Amino acid sequence: MKKTIIAAWALWMSFGAMAQTQVSEFNPGVVANGVNYTLPKTVLKVDASAIKVVYTPGEFAKYADRYLHISGVSGEPSTIWNVTKLNIYQEGVPDTSKVFTVKMKDKTVAPMVQLSNSGILMAVNTHTDMIESILPEPYTTHHKLEARQYLTEDILSATSTAKMAELTAQEILDIRESKNAIKRGQVESMPKDGASLKIVLDELNRQEEALTQLFIGYTDTTFTAKTFSITPTTDLEKKVFFRFSRKLGFVDADDLAGEPYYLSVKNLQTVTLPNETEKANRKIGGLVYNMPSMANVIISTMQSNIYERELPFAQFGTVDVLSATLFNKGATTKLTLNPATGGILHLEQ
Repeated sequence: MKKTIIAAWALWMSFGAMAQTQVSEFNPGVVANGVNYTLPKTVLKVDASAIKVVYTPGEFAKYADRYLHISGVSGEPSTIWNVTKLNIYQEGVPDTSKVFTVKMKDKTVAPMVQLSNSGILMAVNTHTDMIESILPEPYTTHHKLEARQYLTEDILSATSTAKMAELTAQEILDIRESKNAIKRGQVESMPKDGASLKIVLDELNRQEEALTQLFIGYTDTTFTAKTFSITPTTDLEKKVFFRFSRKLGFVDADDLAGEPYYLSVKNLQTVTLPNETEKANRKIGGLVYNMPSMANVIISTMQSNIYERELPFAQFGTVDVLSATLFNKGATTKLTLNPATGGILHLEQ
């Protein structure tokens, strides 16, 4: 998933042979005096983030309304998942049908070339930073407080759950009354300074929250993320990209327990493709790069579209060649390519 580059400028290669650049298609099995590079095909990726909320009811849940006037408290445990974010982006993977060799000759200029670890051409005579997409590590946040340490002797010796709940509710009301008295300065031994006052109030707040959990329960939240990817080669119409269940989280694409997230991709044919004759007569006279075609990308659920955008895809387009003179001896051409599509991002002479 990570995009990596060759550290520093480890590879040097020549684009000049006296006055002419020499680039050829890669010939497997033949050792060429040069450097091989590949152009990418485009992968569509989605980093999907989700939160799991696990609710645990309090042991006095059914008395919450009676003694604390808190209605709607559930006495049943539950687990609910929610998708919180979709990060949609593109990456490039080597297209084995687009591998080329730049031959190295004597008396030539050796420009700096930046390749990815997989051999995709990224830049010539300059440097481009790679933006890595790294999934955050899953984590769980626990919210349970130890309420029993705040139970009084009378509460613990009560002979029924109902009586324990009644006494605990009274303890909560007493804590609230104590907090109000302190804030109004109506206690005999007031804290001496602001810091002491904060310590006392913080402790009373903790006691109230912990005891209240015995009635309203608590939730634990777990964050997780997963990456889904696809390399479209033709148009797609509502292909199931992934599934998500409110009870189970991310599930397999064929698991009907999850709601489908669909992917639609339509090639807009913004690039004119060469015919077979043109392909046969094509001559490589310089640096080969991709001309990606735009495609309309939609990610949707059964209810609505949640993402729609036009994105470039290398495999829907064609290739073109930069003039050989751009990289001949004495030239200062700087070139940056999109590592996901192989298209030109920046060309400077």
